[in-house]
Amino acid sequence: MRHNNSGKKLGRTPSHRKALFCNMAKALITYGKIRTTEVKAKELRRVVEPLITLALRNDLHARRLAYQQLGDHAMVKRLFDEVAPVFAGVPGGYTRITRLALPRKGDCAPMAIIELVTPAKQEAPAKAE
Repeated sequence: MRHNNSGKKLGRTPSHRKALFCNMAKALITYGKIRTTEVKAKELRRVVEPLITLALRNDLHARRLAYQQLGDHAMVKRLFDEVAPVFAGVPGGYTRITRLALPRKGDCAPMAIIELVTPAKQEAPAKAE
């Protein structure tokens, strides 16, 4: 029985799956948007959103936990210094998954784009004169 084992296996060993999502998380933090299969995008969301929540804490322990996940000091610095301040005050929902109309050509897998959502700034309404 699979009690308390959540997540898709994606036909990979646990170490391969961990490396896959580590690399995909780095790409998403670097480029802000990546194109992948729909299932991988939904699973990647489970990796990236807690990382951004961790980066909002912005303390040493959070940086060490993020490094443990990402394995790259430059990526941790980018996450904490550039990505996280954009989401200050946002309670969650940092990513958006958009399904693409055409499947992948080789195996007809449903494709999607996962991107970091830039929160809308609250602007004061203009005065009518």
